[in-house]
Amino acid sequence: MMGLPEPMPPVTSRIVRFAQRLGLTGKSPRQILEHASQISLPFAPLSEPAPSIFWNDGPCLQRFVDLPRSALSGPIQEDKAKAHAALTRLVRQERSAYPALDLRQVDGLGGQSPDEATYPTFEALAATPACRQLRVISYKDFVRTITSALPEFQTQAPIELRQASWLGERIYWSGEHHAEAFASAIAYARLRGLEVNLPCELTDYRLDAAGLQALDGEYHAVTMPAQAWSDRAFMGLLLEAKIPYARLTLLRNANNSELLLLDKRQPAANALGEGLKLAGAPDMVRYLRDLPQITRFRLGNRAVHTD
Repeated sequence: MMGLPEPMPPVTSRIVRFAQRLGLTGKSPRQILEHASQISLPFAPLSEPAPSIFWNDGPCLQRFVDLPRSALSGPIQEDKAKAHAALTRLVRQERSAYPALDLRQVDGLGGQSPDEATYPTFEALAATPACRQLRVISYKDFVRTITSALPEFQTQAPIELRQASWLGERIYWSGEHHAEAFASAIAYARLRGLEVNLPCELTDYRLDAAGLQALDGEYHAVTMPAQAWSDRAFMGLLLEAKIPYARLTLLRNANNSELLLLDKRQPAANALGEGLKLAGAPDMVRYLRDLPQITRFRLGNRAVHTD
């Protein structure tokens, strides 16, 4: 059963009337493609993942695993449901447990940088004033500091870790608090050659090749700047032609604030997607295919940091 259209806000109604005056109504797919290819918007390329110890500094693609339906917006419920199903097939997760892991192999943190700076290693973060105040200069200091991050450290409670194929071989601690304490303690352990073993539970996120192929076969997935949703030419094409679409707000990317999904099986939507790509809209599928795809983590196959 088709969902009911969302009510049109006043600004949208004005855009539709403007499109009617411009003669954008009743366009053929070829005309839609031509008009879309001439749209001028501040499109920006999707940024490559930078080497960073913070999980949220990279693409937060793991959110596709549990993406709520309410995260998508669009005029028709059925279209949003289909787009949601396509997006949730993009990433899969696997969980594994290991009886012991040397924490010196952990080289990432949950959350994001406290000062918006980029830190490529724990040692770089440990050199900051905030970390130096912790004064980790002895084994006693190490135990005190790591226990502030891991209160059950001395009882050998399992530590939660995660890894994402698009973020290289870096292994991230899942904790989002006490980042300075954890990084400082691990940097000290590496410096002193101190083996620190704990059981761990690892969540591994990977792009699903079949899901990515299915998305590419069904949709144009392009990223749009915030200005698009008040641009008369773009909104006129989208609304007056009654093109089915779904949109999703992208996190931590101000230049590409929205992911727009246009059904390739619908002629007008397919034409709009093709035209937007010609106008410079970044192709999300191409971006995902170009991301690194590492082999799955195996305990013991990575060298322990000692510098």
